Amino acid sequence: MSTHAAVELDGQYRVLREGAGFLDRSDRGKLIVRGADGAEFLQGQVTNDVEALEPDVGCYAALLDRKGHMQADMRILRLSTGDLWIDTEPETSGVVERHMRMYSIGRAVEIEDASDEWSIVSVIGPGAVEAAGSGPLSPEYAQRYYERDGVEILGVATDVGVDLIVRSDQADGLLDLLARSEAVEVSEAAAEIVRVESGRPRFGREMTTATIPQEAGIAERAVSFTKGCYIGQETVARLHYRGKPNRHLRGLRLEASVANGEPITLGDREVGRVGTAVLSPAHGPIALAVIRREAEPDARVEVGEDRIRGAVLEPPF
Repeated sequence: MSTHAAVELDGQYRVLREGAGFLDRSDRGKLIVRGADGAEFLQGQVTNDVEALEPDVGCYAALLDRKGHMQADMRILRLSTGDLWIDTEPETSGVVERHMRMYSIGRAVEIEDASDEWSIVSVIGPGAVEAAGSGPLSPEYAQRYYERDGVEILGVATDVGVDLIVRSDQADGLLDLLARSEAVEVSEAAAEIVRVESGRPRFGREMTTATIPQEAGIAERAVSFTKGCYIGQETVARLHYRGKPNRHLRGLRLEASVANGEPITLGDREVGRVGTAVLSPAHGPIALAVIRREAEPDARVEVGEDRIRGAVLEPPF
């Protein structure tokens, strides 16, 4: 990273920690599930309790295979209309759409790909709500529909601020609004520092199709252990009631920067690979990874061919 880029990133990070920064996340996959059987249908497909959602409320959930391995993670919102909104990482949008279409055959359910019709802008930081003009939104996934200078906005509470969902043809107007509200446009790299510090795993980084929800530390947020059956439930329930995961989400505090995907070793044994590594202005080189349980907090590990030393901790940083 050049000195100029490092200084610029440091400034963006400061904005996210002290004010409000925004970035366009419209590349996320977006589906709308309609129909009388919509909630009941999703209830049997994903890990969380969709049928319990009231209008203007949402949840986090995972889509699993029959062995309990994650295929995708997603945000599900029960809209004020009663329809269900799903947004996912760009890389898994096709997987989720194909699954939903295949399993909804014969049900009173309509699956709409809304990816091109809607835009998502994340506003992050202690000043996010003020910059967004949404008014207080809590808890996470709470929603409010409002209009601001002719832009129709659905505000959704996140763990670090608020996401703003608008029609794609109003996205430019929204970005202008945020800039006039003294929010600062930031990069994905800056937002990733905040995510890693908060200890939230991301599918495609810490979580893959080899990950079970408990290993990624998301079971408390993403899994209902009291609802009915869903795909992959048996493995997840058995692990919850009778066992311990072989791997856990951990943070690494490192002596130097490392790259995503580099092997992590404890003694002579590889215990995992780096999910996301960042250079935090507050904490220095840090990373998130799902690693074997013998690498407990306070363990000393080494990363990559250069054997960069690091200390294991339980996130957040």
